[in-house]
Amino acid sequence: MTTVIPAPVRRIDSSGTFTLTRESTVGGDPAAAGYVAVMLGLSISDDPTVEFALGSSSAPEGYTLRITSAGIRAEADSAAGLFYAAQTLRQLLPADQATGVTSAALPITEIEDYPRFAYRGAMLDVARHFFGVDDVKKFIDNIALLKVNHLHLHLTDDQGWRIQIDSWPELTKAGATTEVGGTGGGFYSKDQYREIVRYAASLFITIVPEIDLPGHTNAASVAYPELSDIPVSPYEGVEVGFSSLAIRSETTYTFVDDVIREMAALTPGPYLHLGGDESLATTDDDFLYFIERATAIAATHGKTLIGWHEMGRSTALPAGTVGQYWSFTTPQEGADEHTLSFVRQGGPIIMSPADVAYLDIKYDASTELGLTWADGPTSIAESYEWEPTAIVPGIGEAQLLGVEAPIWTETLATIADVEYMAFPRLASIAEIAWSPAGTRDLDEFTPRLERFVGMLDALGIQHHRLDE
Repeated sequence: MTTVIPAPVRRIDSSGTFTLTRESTVGGDPAAAGYVAVMLGLSISDDPTVEFALGSSSAPEGYTLRITSAGIRAEADSAAGLFYAAQTLRQLLPADQATGVTSAALPITEIEDYPRFAYRGAMLDVARHFFGVDDVKKFIDNIALLKVNHLHLHLTDDQGWRIQIDSWPELTKAGATTEVGGTGGGFYSKDQYREIVRYAASLFITIVPEIDLPGHTNAASVAYPELSDIPVSPYEGVEVGFSSLAIRSETTYTFVDDVIREMAALTPGPYLHLGGDESLATTDDDFLYFIERATAIAATHGKTLIGWHEMGRSTALPAGTVGQYWSFTTPQEGADEHTLSFVRQGGPIIMSPADVAYLDIKYDASTELGLTWADGPTSIAESYEWEPTAIVPGIGEAQLLGVEAPIWTETLATIADVEYMAFPRLASIAEIAWSPAGTRDLDEFTPRLERFVGMLDALGIQHHRLDE
């Protein structure tokens, strides 16, 4: 029986078991062996029972995992592949041994596995409510269990600016002191941001920073009133669409250049997200003018740009700009055309349909946290039973970079709140992003999810209970 989430590409079970015990040893690639040894409480050996070896794979990030009567061997052509093999092995263990093996009988099996999409993401909004470095690291630990390989950090919004920018110091002196509900705020120093980036990279997760422009900019304008054409004041509510940069001011484009230059220098990953959504206070002409100028400036700093699908209203995007779709599984007015615009300009698409992929939408009417605006509540079944190639005609497998599950934090004040809303629905999105198309079956997924929830309990990760 397949017990792993995301479901592997191929698994062949045979009769019999192999017993992994506290006396078992691990070896092979030093980095992978070291990680597995710490994860399972095993010692390192040159003659290991469990071997993680660099070798060959049928696809990028792929791996093979073989459990025989004599031992366990994982093989991949990359360190990432070995890391994903380790997550699979962890899920094959009884839940109560996910943090250290005593004795576990594992099935004789051979698994061949590789991801469907290169981009498998989660997003954490640290602007509506701020989460410190340790909380972000905890979220990184959690999403790594599901072979997620990108973490999109929503760093700026009306409620707060969360990243140090040396050339505009008031952004974090005046712009970071607020958050939803008036409970504080905060920001990351450059060293703290680098620490998050390094930690994520150690778990094969790429940080994707978002500086949301030209709307969602009230906090920036509180810090520097010259960035707005209208008077501003600190904001700690949840409504959207009321703020805009001063589109025809040259100061705005100096600001964009400085911020993107410093963010690009801080971020080793290939992507930088410029937002572009819900710019309801910006006229159409001003929006198109801004997007053309701002994206051209940002592209000079060497990153592949990402924008929410509204940015596709512009036909002057830098070639290869990635579109992120956040409308519904039945596109709202214009969302399909705006998304196709990215493809026509040479860019791929990340699918994040809000009615099935937004993790902050309530599970059901009784869920205390979360919102319902995205045609919610969204059940676990609804989060699982959708297909990213079936949403926008003309956007199929070849046009998709991947899938992302955002979590917005208007109602989420602690990392425990975030975990409760993210899990276990993130498992649904992770399987859509990793496992082969056309293989999903809710009846088959449900017992695997129940087993995964047992591991969440063992690891102390908060989650919505399946029987709630």
